[in-house]
Amino acid sequence: MKNIFKFLAMSVIGIGMVSCSEEAILDLSPINNISIDDAFSSPSLIESSLNGMYNAAAIGEYNGTGRGYVWGAAFVQQGDNRGEDVVNTATFYQLTYTATYDGTTANNVYYWVDGYRLINRTNLVIEGVTKAIEGGIITPEVGADYIGQAKFLRAITHFELLMYFARPYNFTPGASHPGVPYREVGIDTQSEIDSEILKGRNTVAETYEKVLADLDAAENTITNTQLTKASKNAAIAFKTRVYLHMRNWNKVIEEGNKLMGAYTLTAEPDGVFDDNYGNTESIFSTLQSATNNPGVNAALASQYNRRRLVAISPIIWRDPSWLVDDKRRSETYEGEDPDGMVFTVGGRKYTAKYRDGVNYTDAAPVIRYAEVLLNMAEAEARKSPADLTAALELLNKVRNRALANPAAQAYTAASFTTPAAMVGAILKERRIEFVMEGRRWSDIHRLQGDDLQPIDGIPAKVDNGNPPASAYELGTPYAGPFGVAAIPGSDSRFLWPIPQIEIDANPTLAAEQNPGWN
Repeated sequence: MKNIFKFLAMSVIGIGMVSCSEEAILDLSPINNISIDDAFSSPSLIESSLNGMYNAAAIGEYNGTGRGYVWGAAFVQQGDNRGEDVVNTATFYQLTYTATYDGTTANNVYYWVDGYRLINRTNLVIEGVTKAIEGGIITPEVGADYIGQAKFLRAITHFELLMYFARPYNFTPGASHPGVPYREVGIDTQSEIDSEILKGRNTVAETYEKVLADLDAAENTITNTQLTKASKNAAIAFKTRVYLHMRNWNKVIEEGNKLMGAYTLTAEPDGVFDDNYGNTESIFSTLQSATNNPGVNAALASQYNRRRLVAISPIIWRDPSWLVDDKRRSETYEGEDPDGMVFTVGGRKYTAKYRDGVNYTDAAPVIRYAEVLLNMAEAEARKSPADLTAALELLNKVRNRALANPAAQAYTAASFTTPAAMVGAILKERRIEFVMEGRRWSDIHRLQGDDLQPIDGIPAKVDNGNPPASAYELGTPYAGPFGVAAIPGSDSRFLWPIPQIEIDANPTLAAEQNPGWN
């Protein structure tokens, strides 16, 4: 039943802007011949339908095979390779890493395609469950939980698409610049395709408003508490991320305070990955199992560990803020228990966060409590007036557990005496704590034009390929060479183009393509 919702054929891009008269048509019947209406005709089928939605989030498709778009592995791999804290060692992510993509580049295309496929599945679940409630098939309470879970996935997927296809929130006053189309109609008939085909991009402000409305609804209706499905707390945690991008510091703190006492950091920094389905810190992770994972070409332990297609960059590895004896530098070795955070091959450093290189069962970590604490820390330092004491306490909660000697190495009130300095330390801590978790691009994106710690465009990177062992020698910050030049924020390559296949099918979006990609 895991594929009960194979609603969309490979040709259906976005909401499905391809005529049913074309060569490849919309597949309106699931592969087991259960119609969409029948899929919501009993409690067990509805539950299977919900599981199918999560399966779509975890697996995605890429030319007919699973590739982890959007929430199974791709958000980690693309988010890492758009930034400077990893090195793409082969050709697998080279176009992303070097920003040499265009409107036909498969990785970019399928981020959009599978993002909107998932969004369509969430809308079909919302509509199907609503009818099931009205028909007395399930109780309103159960139905509200399911709808809330679908709205959570709908919200975070639209938000993720904003990171790649739209400028950051503060790019224009009132965030009036183009965002992405916010899709709230489940497409499963030709008439629905026809009615939606002319819809274009919402503004960024409108998209954020709808994201937050869905997350608020999720918070108020979800009763599920499983880690690998949307929960009330996951919706709250994600709101701290959204409000951080909006620069609404007080709301970041307000939402984060709701989670105080609900989670604790693991005692050791590798605790999240040593038991990634049962630790005290993870808030929402995507389930991967031996029989249901993105496969050798996407699973995190395949790409980052067994195949070593992405290394930790010397840029962050040699940063002096990352202390030499920090536990997040602890080594694990081939053939030994994977109780370290990194491993070394040829002098290069690779992450050991993802450990099951055989069955690929490592969960994809979407959001965890350490991020909530650092989101709140940054908001405390940025709000007016700034509360540097509160910011320091939150920052140290995350950093101290990784220190060899917290009593001597912890930051103090004298360490950072201005908001800019404090924010700089928090941002550096994010780079260290979340290296190889896909978080770097999101920060680069939101810090464009920042008032305290601005980034202009995409930073310079180590050359694509295998860096020499000497590049990892500690003692001084990495100063080059940089084989991939920085890209200014004004460059069209800062954003991905709306895929050509979508542009060809949707005349409204064709007129709303990102500048420089026409």
